[in-house]
Amino acid sequence: MLSTMMDFPLTIQHLFRHGRRIYGKSEVVTWTGAEPRRVSYAQLAERAERLAAALKRLGVREGDRVGTLQWNNQEHFEAYLAVPCMGAVLHTLNLRLFPDQLAYIVNHGEDKVLIVDSSLIPLLVRVKDHLKTVEHFIVAGEGDASALGDGALRYEELIAAEAPGFAWPTLDERAAAAMCYTTGTTGDPKGVVYSHRSIFLHSFGVGHAAAVPLTEKDRVLPIVPMFHAMSWGLPYVGWSCGTGFVMPGPFLQAEPLAQMIAAEKVTYAAAVPTIWNDLLRFMDQNPTDLSSLTMITCGGAAVPRALIERFQEKTGVWITQGWGMTETSPIAALSWPPRGTPEEEQAEWRAKTGRVVAGVELRITGDDGGELPWDGQAVGEIEVRGPWVTASYHRNPAPERFHDGWLRTGDVGSVDPHGFIQISDRAKDVIKSGGEWISSVEVENKIMGHPHVIEAAVIGVPDPTWDERPLACVVLKDGAPRDAAALRAFLDGTVSPWWLPERWTFVPEIPRTSVGKFDKKVLRTRYANGELEIVTLEGSARE
Repeated sequence: MLSTMMDFPLTIQHLFRHGRRIYGKSEVVTWTGAEPRRVSYAQLAERAERLAAALKRLGVREGDRVGTLQWNNQEHFEAYLAVPCMGAVLHTLNLRLFPDQLAYIVNHGEDKVLIVDSSLIPLLVRVKDHLKTVEHFIVAGEGDASALGDGALRYEELIAAEAPGFAWPTLDERAAAAMCYTTGTTGDPKGVVYSHRSIFLHSFGVGHAAAVPLTEKDRVLPIVPMFHAMSWGLPYVGWSCGTGFVMPGPFLQAEPLAQMIAAEKVTYAAAVPTIWNDLLRFMDQNPTDLSSLTMITCGGAAVPRALIERFQEKTGVWITQGWGMTETSPIAALSWPPRGTPEEEQAEWRAKTGRVVAGVELRITGDDGGELPWDGQAVGEIEVRGPWVTASYHRNPAPERFHDGWLRTGDVGSVDPHGFIQISDRAKDVIKSGGEWISSVEVENKIMGHPHVIEAAVIGVPDPTWDERPLACVVLKDGAPRDAAALRAFLDGTVSPWWLPERWTFVPEIPRTSVGKFDKKVLRTRYANGELEIVTLEGSARE
């Protein structure tokens, strides 16, 4: 028996029409460092129509890829709506990639047109001659575009030449709408292609009251880049809810972010832990008004409990940790504490990786591939599946990443009976010492609870007795003593005794990937090359 319901296509076009018609007066603000640029939903929607018409005139057809090398700004938002709604595929390009990686993903994705912010032209020039499929460069902004040659087109001139009222084509909800490439630290980036259906469902799943409950009353500051896993889905979630947007552009330092929050009365913001750490340090020295904030999502890397507690003490706002991947669109779990949690236990729950959200199914598997129980004790690889989880990669099936229809995340952890995940490590970063596992993530989080520590990363290094032992790489606050013994004493009693590192090194910063995650591969290479100054404490914690 079939239902009587309409076969209504789940496409971004529906989100576009809804936001425009119902919330036409909602506002998108782009921070410029001077007078912010403001545009209503209705105005932005009309400009998106003009952009679609201009792209069609340039020869962009359904299925063609349109790359964007842009900051979080109004023009990028217009592309988020125009490109998929006209049936083309939005390909967001990571502006922090090395030039050879950037050229690789443009060529692998076969981008036909690139929309580039004028401030990023120097980056594009470094790879321009290696791009095999790009036919047109469209420059947004008023900067000098001469380095791209006479064929570079001006964004504002293109859309000004078009009339509003673009005739959107009828689309299949399974058609490609957007694509992002993973930013792993090994191998070539892999392309993940999102469908209209997956983005539509992800938007409703993330906008759920148990996930990121946005409304027309909110003003969102998406600090997470629009090139990183579709800005965690916030452009589409917020647009469908009529949420006001404050787009930070290239102004991602603590001082301008604090100014944006105060001036625009931001209620919700999303960013990686580094951003909130930097903002806390800025607040230590500068009066800062964050009173409008009511909700923060933090992800992209494990969020230390110490950061959650310090931010709440400073602002009164609890950070909610999120977990996901480019492959999961990306939201898969959020760390909202369970009903009835006392205030003094909030940080404990929020420091967990997250509770799996509706729309994502999750399991953990052991070394033999068998499913492990949700008892909070059993540890295995986390696998997921669902309508917004990828089943393959673009032009790369990568069968090793999938298991009986489930995506292998590469994260190792446990799940409790209520669906709360606790990731203990990436599979490639787990430290095996004398046949026993050590969670580098847990040791890092405990070290970062020390008041003198800004950041810490823990890696496994060779040991003649135990095969591997942990090396703690620590970034200290200015003026703090380099006292490895004191830090180890601080850890004592917070983790298993044999997890305590004997080897310590103090570094000015932790190397990061292009999306802000700790790049432990770089640290391991530096250690192997003898580039780190190691402090070795007397005795072994395993003895």
